[in-house]
Amino acid sequence: MVDMPRTARPAQEVKGIGEAPAAWSESDLASDPHRNEEKADKVRRMFGAIAHRYDLNNRLHSFGRDRAWRRVAIEEAALRPGDTVLDVACGTGDLALAFARAGADRVIGLDFTPQMLDVARHRAERAADTRRVEWIEGDAMALPQEDASVDIVTIAFGIRNVTDPARALAEFRRVLRPGGRLVVLEFSEPRSPLIARMNRFWCSTVMPRTATWISRDTSGAYRYLPRSIETFLDREEMVRSLDAAGFGAITQKPLTFGVCVCYRGLVLR
Repeated sequence: MVDMPRTARPAQEVKGIGEAPAAWSESDLASDPHRNEEKADKVRRMFGAIAHRYDLNNRLHSFGRDRAWRRVAIEEAALRPGDTVLDVACGTGDLALAFARAGADRVIGLDFTPQMLDVARHRAERAADTRRVEWIEGDAMALPQEDASVDIVTIAFGIRNVTDPARALAEFRRVLRPGGRLVVLEFSEPRSPLIARMNRFWCSTVMPRTATWISRDTSGAYRYLPRSIETFLDREEMVRSLDAAGFGAITQKPLTFGVCVCYRGLVLR
């Protein structure tokens, strides 16, 4: 994002709430944050600082659409009996737990932010079918799984937070079995100029203020979010990256007017 799983703590007991120094300064975000040499550390600190209000902000600022986007990801994964699912950058566990509820034989939720995993484990204690979910701390660019050991890899709104997305995609390809499926959810720039302007105003002006207030964040997380989307791969570049990593039959499905895109790639051999 590999340590032994940690004992879950209630979300309100996670350390660092409102205490984290700024991970992202104004000068950091004036340029491309993806080129920042300290990106990995900044991203980890940022997510550690907002873990306690991450789910609430997601629901409010996506108008509840984040749940619908994850349902599409599960549909695109074409879950089969006996499948093992690896959800990378699992955060607080939304998608991993949804796969467990959908009947996945085994689900592994992997993230490199301990505070996020603490919240995920706490949520799992209160959810059904969590016996199928394993939570581990790990790095998307150096997965602990063996070659050809999982059937589905997913990453929801996390690929742009990885220091080297191409390296992460190569890792996803390595751990997938023949016939395996990669599903990537990521924000995108809507193709409609009107929708794009509205979305840009929401993400760059409204959301940073309200989300920062709700989370009491001092890390700069919600200033980083719109900037990280603006400077990340566009849809065509993402498809080319998937192809370069060795995936075939690549598809892209725009969601909610293109605010989000669900990409899928298959391991054909």
